[in-house]
Amino acid sequence: MLKFFFWLLVLANAALFSYQRGYLDWWLPSGREPARLGNQLNPEKIKLVSAPSSAPSSASSPASSAPAAPAAAPSSVTAAAAEPVAPAPVAAPVKEHGAPAAPAPAANAATATPATPAPPPPEKKKPAMIACTEIGNFNTEDAKRVAAQLSALSVGSRIEQRPVREVTSHIVYIPPQADRESAEKKAEELRGLGVDDFFIIQDNSSLRWGISLGVFKTEDAARTHLANLNQKGVRSARIGERSANLVALQVRDMEADKKAVLERIKARFPKQEIRRCEPA
Repeated sequence: MLKFFFWLLVLANAALFSYQRGYLDWWLPSGREPARLGNQLNPEKIKLVSAPSSAPSSASSPASSAPAAPAAAPSSVTAAAAEPVAPAPVAAPVKEHGAPAAPAPAANAATATPATPAPPPPEKKKPAMIACTEIGNFNTEDAKRVAAQLSALSVGSRIEQRPVREVTSHIVYIPPQADRESAEKKAEELRGLGVDDFFIIQDNSSLRWGISLGVFKTEDAARTHLANLNQKGVRSARIGERSANLVALQVRDMEADKKAVLERIKARFPKQEIRRCEPA
């Protein structure tokens, strides 16, 4: 019995060895070389195609990106893959000889570059502006002429007039008396004190029937004269201001380079001045 199992194992090992070596391929094919080569169909029609030297162009045929066809496919598939085809929009994937074809990419997708935006035009530099400039003080007639010139030359956005009360002189005087007789009586008292340089004010101003003792340009000169009168015994004299109603012209929103126009106008009025003023 043991001999039977021994020889059975020997035969099994011999059969396994023969199968692995291919000795039994005529009866039980193993699918290994060289039996596999012998079972191939039309092996003479297989052609090897070398890989291209560079990456395929974006305009190449969809068949160039398709998977390799089976060995049994005709040789025309290989020739079609080697020739470039003009790019054209493809509505749907095309199957050629049983191989699915990928849709062709757009011809200009790889080479198109974004357009460079044109640079914005340089901004025009705005001229410097002076919010408010004042020139004066003019009398009424001169103010009208100068305002008309400034408007004609378009110096600013608008021309405005500002009334100005200007002190023109200082007067040393004795306040108005009740009437002419009282003024004459006061004048006799002044003569008695040695004061002869005076006159009775007779116009319709607020100083009517007063006595003027002197008119001076500056306040200091008026104070000096008043001190001299006090030494002579004149006690009722005092200092007052004499003023005139003038007009100052204000130019709004003037360009800085047009200030020369004001300078030329000022040259004709040497006593006037140009100054800044508060914007409206």
